[in-house]
Amino acid sequence: MPLILIVEDEKRIQDIVSDYLKKDGYNIILADDGMEALTVLKNKPVDLMILDIMMPNLDGYSVCKQAREISNLPIIMLTAKQEEVDKLRGYELGADDYVTKPFSPNVLMAKVRVLLKRTGHPESIVSTLQAGKIVLNPMSREIFVNEISVDLTHTEYEILLLFMRNPKQVFSRDQLLNRIWGYDFEGTSRTVDVHVKNLRRKLGSEGCHIVTLIRSGYKFEVSEFE
Repeated sequence: MPLILIVEDEKRIQDIVSDYLKKDGYNIILADDGMEALTVLKNKPVDLMILDIMMPNLDGYSVCKQAREISNLPIIMLTAKQEEVDKLRGYELGADDYVTKPFSPNVLMAKVRVLLKRTGHPESIVSTLQAGKIVLNPMSREIFVNEISVDLTHTEYEILLLFMRNPKQVFSRDQLLNRIWGYDFEGTSRTVDVHVKNLRRKLGSEGCHIVTLIRSGYKFEVSEFE
């Protein structure tokens, strides 16, 4: 599974980008500043770097320049700078792409997939997931229950994928809203409940593995994972 380095000193943005990458199945590692990022690059087999420009100790431009001396990994610059001259400087130093703040996490994820594909990595190297009598294939997005194909909406599929990748982890309704619908979604926790209810119904007897925790949220629990 590709390892992606997020270099960002703002915790909220770190969390947003991390959540989206994890949802796509990537491994991540975080760095709060440029010096820490270079240490990671020298010691870890990083496949792609998402790099903020404005950081303490060592800015993104300097990190990009030094990173290019030791690696040819794809680099996406994440920045509030929108002037053409700033972007050109990043490209001249070896950046592969730019995302300007405020940004759409979905656009960022699309850029990540494209760059990893160019360098020989699939979008996410994930084998078939199986829990109880549920089988989910992330590559084809097919779901089977008792060997019978089940049709899920896009949102129901994303919820089930998140649950099966994170068995026994408790997700609050707010966490599910953020990770499935996005941070800019204006819906309520009722939205989550309706989709989980529909997902349980479509999974039939296997829907019992989605456990409701009073005042906490939901978790996915199966006694034995194959």
